Amino acid sequence: MQPTTAREIILSLDDASLGGESNVPHNALGLVLFAHGSGSSRHSPRNQFVARVLRDAGVGTLLFDLLTDAEEQTDSRTRQLRFDIPFLARRLVGATRWILDEATTRGLHLGYFGASTGAAAALVAAAKLRESIRAVVSRGGRPDLAGSALEDVRAPTLLLVGAHDPEVLALNEGAYSRLRCPKELRIIPGATHLFEEPGTLDQVAKMASEWFAGHLESRKAEG
Repeated sequence: MQPTTAREIILSLDDASLGGESNVPHNALGLVLFAHGSGSSRHSPRNQFVARVLRDAGVGTLLFDLLTDAEEQTDSRTRQLRFDIPFLARRLVGATRWILDEATTRGLHLGYFGASTGAAAALVAAAKLRESIRAVVSRGGRPDLAGSALEDVRAPTLLLVGAHDPEVLALNEGAYSRLRCPKELRIIPGATHLFEEPGTLDQVAKMASEWFAGHLESRKAEG
């Protein structure tokens, strides 16, 4: 297991202050920002599990809340913000720029791990930030909701979908055909949408860690 520097942080953006937790292994290969899915938060047990596997592979992680507490309360009633992809993408872009300016993470290349609607936000943000994002992984995501941004994504993108999640699989196949970046679509046998079946989330975490390790590289290491 990699020794890490873990800390609770507040991301101060133009329109909000968001809570997060940063864990960066010594000599990290890069840093992955997690964009959680519909109605979730940085405490999502599935994303926390994947984050631990990434750190064991030498990749730093940042899990943070895309919504403030007040926004979470509103969204729990209306369910609107979780599907407002432009809004979520703006938040992710803001968080990414905050990280790029942070002294402790400034030397690291960045990636996105998105789940559900968070995957769409990750792809829209990656299309906007271009070379600042080196890799994207989607877990049971809705990349179709990224719309016209799909053709503008340059970061190598891995789409992971459960074999027993037919509607989402069809949407991923459609989005995959529109991506112009280096890409892969992998179907996890026996998995449904939330990857609750034994061993399926382990496969997701392993594939994600290999994807990020293969595409992220520390500028510090380059120097």
